[in-house]
Amino acid sequence: MRVMGIDPGLTRCGVGIVDGRPGAPGTMVAVGVVRTDPEAPLADRLLALDDGLRAYLAEHEPEAVAVERVFSQHNVASVIGTAQASGIALLAGARLGLPTATYTPSEVKSAVCGNGTADKRQVTSMVTRILRLKEAPKPADAADALAIAICHLWRGGVKARIQAAVNKESAR
Repeated sequence: MRVMGIDPGLTRCGVGIVDGRPGAPGTMVAVGVVRTDPEAPLADRLLALDDGLRAYLAEHEPEAVAVERVFSQHNVASVIGTAQASGIALLAGARLGLPTATYTPSEVKSAVCGNGTADKRQVTSMVTRILRLKEAPKPADAADALAIAICHLWRGGVKARIQAAVNKESAR
């Protein structure tokens, strides 16, 4: 399965695309950051983010999109921008009919590090090891996006199978 992980941000939105399956290391397909001009009007920034994410989707054709869920931050302005970027990311996947999922930062950290309170350095180190990369992906937004994709590969498939079984049982 090919998953596009997205670490939403209005100025820097991390994107990581990984091929893999549950329990397997996985292979990095692409990694990068979609940047927007902080001086530009909000609507233009959201459009630029959408354009950038659509380009990754068109080029790499993932089968699913996983986005880090806006959880809690102390800076309200930052939360609003991150939430707007998250909405654009989910919309970009949904527009193509792709399954989308969200994961909290602690779910992602737990999946890749075995510790829901791991720091960014630990996440980057584990992503580098899991994907057998020669060097750590930079910046941190890009490494986080790869971690989100890995989390979905390892946990999302199981969640989807459980939900499908529940839906099948409910239909009876």
